[in-house]
Amino acid sequence: MNPPTFATIASVLVDQFHVDAEKANPAATLDGLGLDSLALMEFVFAVEDRFDVRIPEDRLDPREAGVTLERLSDLIDEAVAARQPVDDVAG
Repeated sequence: MNPPTFATIASVLVDQFHVDAEKANPAATLDGLGLDSLALMEFVFAVEDRFDVRIPEDRLDPREAGVTLERLSDLIDEAVAARQPVDDVAG
C-alpha cells in the first residue's frame, strides 16, 4: 500500500463523506464505513476522479462485503501505474 495514495483516499472519505477519521484506516471495510450503497458508489467515483482513473467493475464492486480501504488503495495504484501518459497516446 502506497501511503500517499491511502492518505488521499482517507481525505476524500473524511472531507467529502463526513466519515470519522478514526474509521479511515487501511483495514476498514467499505461496507463498515456507515455509508449506504449509493454513497459507497459515489465515494469510489470520487476517489477515481481524484486520481483520474477508472477501476473496472470486475476488479472492485464497493457493495461486495469485505473490500478494505487498503484494497481500494492498491487498485488505485495499479490503475495509475497502468495509465498511459498523454504524450504516449498522442505520439
